[in-house]
Amino acid sequence: MSGFFSEALQALAAWPGAALLRRSSLAYLLLNAAHIASIGLIVGAIVPLDLRLVGLFRRHPLPVLASFLTRIAAVGIVLTVLTGVLLFSVRPAEYVANPAFLTKLGLVAIGVANALLLRRRNSWQAATAGGPVHPGVRAAAALSLVTWMGAIVAGRWIGFL
Repeated sequence: MSGFFSEALQALAAWPGAALLRRSSLAYLLLNAAHIASIGLIVGAIVPLDLRLVGLFRRHPLPVLASFLTRIAAVGIVLTVLTGVLLFSVRPAEYVANPAFLTKLGLVAIGVANALLLRRRNSWQAATAGGPVHPGVRAAAALSLVTWMGAIVAGRWIGFL
């Protein structure tokens, strides 16, 4: 690691919030639970939406589902990132050396980028307005399912390395 990066990680670990989380098992427990609940919001919103986009549950109107579920997923992502940064601050040097953590970050980045790029497509706008679901939208939904499930597996893998 470069000197600046190493110093930044040390500064983050020395932050009073990180020290509190290391000292208080209750604070760490509650933060970890909040992180898991936030992940639940993401998965609970994205999986049904993606399954609808790939062709399941066709009797449920996509315009209604997409509007509601994308907002829930966005809230989940924001909360997950906030709680994740706090959890990361407890042992930042160890986490950046953990391949499972790096894999998780990469998959989350792919998942977020996929969602943002999809929402910019005209075919997404058409589908969420009640039009047909373009094959590119179906492919993005399939990628989303694989990516977010992979991020969950990588997240669980962190503790085993």
